[in-house]
Amino acid sequence: GLVREGHQVALVSSGAIVAGRQALQISRNGKDIPFKQVLAAVGQARLMQIWDDLFSSEDLLVAQTLLTRADLADRQGYLNARNTLLALLERKVVPIINENDVVATEEIKIGDNDNLSALVANLIDADLLILLTDQLGLYTADPRRNAAATLIAEVPVITDEIVALAAGAGTVRGTGGMLTKLQAARLATESGITVVVAGGTTENV
Repeated sequence: GLVREGHQVALVSSGAIVAGRQALQISRNGKDIPFKQVLAAVGQARLMQIWDDLFSSEDLLVAQTLLTRADLADRQGYLNARNTLLALLERKVVPIINENDVVATEEIKIGDNDNLSALVANLIDADLLILLTDQLGLYTADPRRNAAATLIAEVPVITDEIVALAAGAGTVRGTGGMLTKLQAARLATESGITVVVAGGTTENV
């Protein structure tokens, strides 16, 4: 819908390791990076196939884009990544961006998709960054543990007090929770990008 309306859309997606684990019928990730890289290598093709199937049903093209912190660390790598993404968007191709877990080491990992998406938003001078989550947004407390928690509709400035509200853990499958979303939002808003945190399962979100 967004692409048809003329918007340029880049999508940051995780799931390669989970897809690889399912393909290899392994019940848990394992903690060592080489093992995770095996899962990512197997799962990346499956993940892209899912996205390709979804978008091709709408007659839209997708492109795989794998990044690490090292790709964005020097000016040449930064410009190469930027130019490629902008060229894809100009051609109405939707970049599906993921961290390159197959080659990433602890030293060059970005670590979570929230911060990766903020880096990408800065990279392409995005107008809007949308972070979808399993909650409706930022609450005064964790709504899963506190029935009195209320949704905060708007945050003019991300202060340390606001960050402290989101210090709880993320979901089992994710690498970050609301805390990483606020870190990403702070990074993006400092560059003048509007950020929305919303529930990914909300209809017509």
